[in-house]
Amino acid sequence: MRILAIETSTEYCSVALWQGGTISARSEKVGQKHSEVLMAMVDAVLQDAGIRIREVEGIAFGKGPGSFTGVRIACGVAQGLAFGVDVNVVGVCTLQALAEASEKDKVIAALDARMGEIYLAAYAKEADVWRTVLEPCLCKAEDAPALAGDGWFGCGSGFAVSEVLQQRYAAQLDGVDAQAVPQAEAVVRLAAVEFAQGNAVDAALALPLYLRDKVALTTRERAA
Repeated sequence: MRILAIETSTEYCSVALWQGGTISARSEKVGQKHSEVLMAMVDAVLQDAGIRIREVEGIAFGKGPGSFTGVRIACGVAQGLAFGVDVNVVGVCTLQALAEASEKDKVIAALDARMGEIYLAAYAKEADVWRTVLEPCLCKAEDAPALAGDGWFGCGSGFAVSEVLQQRYAAQLDGVDAQAVPQAEAVVRLAAVEFAQGNAVDAALALPLYLRDKVALTTRERAA
């Protein structure tokens, strides 16, 4: 099966193509220019593989949480491409994509949510299948939910912006990669499992995962 995946929830823009277990991918730090470079990146990945968009059999996207605009871009482009070639889609949680890319079995994934908060989730891999230990949530680092056991690995920008988060889980962490970002390569690996299990949905049902309705502080809140 050929699956095209896109991920734009952070300052990175990435695209990956799955072809029966073989993955080709491109990734670039673009700041806020996802809409300017994404389609060219899609074209480049397809050209490198020697296929056309109509030969793609499924579309995957990083559904969030993450940048409000970035998540909307990924969802919207995934829907547009899927409608155009009449295929189904799979949305993958960006926090789980962090866990997948870490190559660890117990992962605390955290992304900077701005406004003094983080997006947080925890996953454990059992028999090569991810189990969600802590559902994705929005919280302050000092309010991060307790987790049982040790041997956890922390990854994502949530650990870079908050020493409090590392301190909260310090006794349970075996290591931290605070520079890790969600990438399309991990998204497409997770999506391939969902497609194989028949969990893909119609493009009209593709939805982002925001976790937050408010996307900016008021002037008074910024001053405080």
